[in-house]
Amino acid sequence: MTIDEFLDEWHNSSEHVLVHTSGSTGEPKPMLVEKRRMEASAQTTCDFLGLHEGDTALLCMSLDYIAGKMMVVRSLVRGLRLITVPPGGHPLAGLSSPIDFAAMVPLQVYNSLQVPAERARLMAIRHLIIGGGFIDDSLAAALRSFPHAVWSTYGMTETLSHIALRRLSGPDADEWYTPFSGVELKLTDEGCLVINAPAVHEGLLVTNDIAQLAPDGRFKILGRKDNVICSGGIKIQAEDVERKLRPFLHVPYIITKRRDQKYGEVVVMLTEGDTTTTQSVCERVLPKYWQPRVYIHTNHIPLTATGKPARRQAELMVLYS
Repeated sequence: MTIDEFLDEWHNSSEHVLVHTSGSTGEPKPMLVEKRRMEASAQTTCDFLGLHEGDTALLCMSLDYIAGKMMVVRSLVRGLRLITVPPGGHPLAGLSSPIDFAAMVPLQVYNSLQVPAERARLMAIRHLIIGGGFIDDSLAAALRSFPHAVWSTYGMTETLSHIALRRLSGPDADEWYTPFSGVELKLTDEGCLVINAPAVHEGLLVTNDIAQLAPDGRFKILGRKDNVICSGGIKIQAEDVERKLRPFLHVPYIITKRRDQKYGEVVVMLTEGDTTTTQSVCERVLPKYWQPRVYIHTNHIPLTATGKPARRQAELMVLYS
């Protein structure tokens, strides 16, 4: 979708806009969302970050998804001056205009850090929000010393982008998300986050994200319910295994599962690296009950269009391997 096509849709007589989910746990799904709720979300983000009319905003993500659409809506709602570049891995390449506000996925941030000129432009952004994928410890560490505000977002298509932010830069950097005003949170009996955000979503939204709530209302995401592997009566969170391995494995990999007659489910690793070397690292680093029982080499770890691990596709690759 081009920006002109989105603006035509935004300014037509319909009260709704068509968006698609990211597809991280399956095929992307179409959704109709209300324009007034998108405006409310945009207003909240702009207020939280202190954005003002005339500030520059960078659109560097696809308009096929909510993150790109919301950058345009924020610009319309707050009167921001929108600068557009084609979606790609190096959004700051060749860009000379100063940027007050930008939203990127982790891959774009990582790539920008590798090129000195792009790194300098990234550091000059006054308000940078990062979403659409996991921010690992090394990337977070690289952003901690940035002079301006860098945030990780929490949200989904159903919440019209994010409903909470956590600081990645400066002395206030931590792992806990601060929900926006008007957002109420609780946990299900299984520990999954339940969101009540009436400004952007009608009714309660029960997520599959396993979370921890702090007494002050902040929260931390531990993993997804979908990614729990029940092996021999022990519940193993795939994200926990991946986090444990991240400092030791520097090739792309993903932890998934498959059914097993004896254990019910077993841990499986898909890796672009050598399976013998990978197994040696896993046996050295992981608790025995976390260690994969199956290692599968693949040329490409499956990812969604927004760069997230494609968990369902990984399970299918294991099933047919």
